Amino acid sequence: MKKNILLLASLAVSTIVLAQTKPSFGIRAGVSHAGIQGEAVNSLQNLLSFSNGAITTSGSTGFFGGGYVSVPLSDQFSIEPALYYSQKGYELKGDLNIKGAEFLTAGAKAQLSTTYIDIPVVAKANFSGFQIFAGPQISYLADAKLRTTAGALGFNILDKTMDAKSQFNQWDIALTGGIGYQFGNGVNISAAYDHGLSKVDANKNFDSYNRAFKVGIGFQF
Repeated sequence: MKKNILLLASLAVSTIVLAQTKPSFGIRAGVSHAGIQGEAVNSLQNLLSFSNGAITTSGSTGFFGGGYVSVPLSDQFSIEPALYYSQKGYELKGDLNIKGAEFLTAGAKAQLSTTYIDIPVVAKANFSGFQIFAGPQISYLADAKLRTTAGALGFNILDKTMDAKSQFNQWDIALTGGIGYQFGNGVNISAAYDHGLSKVDANKNFDSYNRAFKVGIGFQF
């Protein structure tokens, strides 16, 4: 993993050194809808047990934001390393086997909230403002919390939050890509998809991977 980080850093530095024109800096923020695809339920078995009932999963909506450097290679092509704070996670609903609250299990919910530091380095093509970009991304897991809730007769009886960071892989490798548009006044918009390649559970026993759609707005100085 350290080799991958050094490779991305070397690529970014080399691109800046070889740039034909002065790099531009920018900021970007937006909304993300993330989830975990694959054996998502199994990846939390060390923290939470499930009954034989139906379990449904859904994504989690969060925020991402940070800064980037646009390094022009020509009039149409550039390299863009970036650093983002990104909220991810997913949600489980169904028959959860919650000790001490068995009578509430049918309507229980478990919500995983994770925070990552995303470091993408993308190649970008610009056609009169319209942009296409793609590249690798390395992410560091900064925090992971699992919240379980259950209720009866409209009342929230159980609400428990636990630290789940130790159950997940500290590093994540992904491919990211998308489209965008750069306006003449510096404002830009983008839509991207992150496709995780690393198993998210700490022991890498389950085929569970991060996936995320991101829509953002930025400003390039």
